[in-house]
Amino acid sequence: MKRSPMKLSIVVIMHNMRREAARTLYSLSLAHQIGVKPDDYEVIVIDNGSSAPLEEADVTRFGPQFHYHFHETSSKSPVGAVNLGAQMAQGEGLAIIVDGARMATPGILHYTMSAFAAFPEAVVCALSWHLGPDVQPKSTQEGYNQTVEDAMLEQAAWRGDGYRLFDISTIAPSSDTGFFGDFPVECSWIALSRDRFLDLGGFDPAFQSPGGGFCNHDFRNRVLQQPDVVPVKLLGEGVFHQVHGGIATNAPPKNHPLQSFHEEYTRLRGTRFAPVPVPNPIYVGGMPAAAMPFLK
Repeated sequence: MKRSPMKLSIVVIMHNMRREAARTLYSLSLAHQIGVKPDDYEVIVIDNGSSAPLEEADVTRFGPQFHYHFHETSSKSPVGAVNLGAQMAQGEGLAIIVDGARMATPGILHYTMSAFAAFPEAVVCALSWHLGPDVQPKSTQEGYNQTVEDAMLEQAAWRGDGYRLFDISTIAPSSDTGFFGDFPVECSWIALSRDRFLDLGGFDPAFQSPGGGFCNHDFRNRVLQQPDVVPVKLLGEGVFHQVHGGIATNAPPKNHPLQSFHEEYTRLRGTRFAPVPVPNPIYVGGMPAAAMPFLK
């Protein structure tokens, strides 16, 4: 019997994230994800020039559909790694996690695949949260750190129920209008057909700011301007950022690189970044009780 084509490839970019990788990859594994089968998807981890890289076993221990590649580069931007992962992908659909510190809820794969089954031209976006009592640029100035986070996650017993992540997190500024609010300004989980991603040229390699600057925002805008796409927001699912000293997410407010990101975007696009509006998205998902405080 002929095997069905793989439904989804997930490209996850890591840079010096051994601690964070263990949780992120577990959250994408069959031990955590519901409603999916082993041959439905693959996870491609691109280690983007880490000085303390992952070992292949750190990735492949989560299942035979987990693959590791070290990307030798001096660039501090993830763009080249994202595009490399997309070239390696075998799935009909492609999901991108630019920041590998982001853990996923248990239904994110199932509902992303469901969106593609209903709407082959879907562009699927999940909302984002920061683990901890406040957005991390603030909480990290007030004592929140990896040790506190480790204890908090242990106490939450999130491996037993991944939706408990909502109970210990703060919605990210890019998603702060909630599930029924605006389409996120940045999609930290964005999924679309692999062919469309490649036809658009992937992420623009001109974005070379540390962390990629507005590379993700730019791709969001470019793909949503395509005339035949179907924008989809996932309900009741999301990605959750672990603290790791990230370029933007964990920068203190006075040192935040937002202005330099805007300057790079303006230089490349000739105008200041503004999100393309999405007036009528499709909603796909469920609504676990823990997610209900974030309806709007």
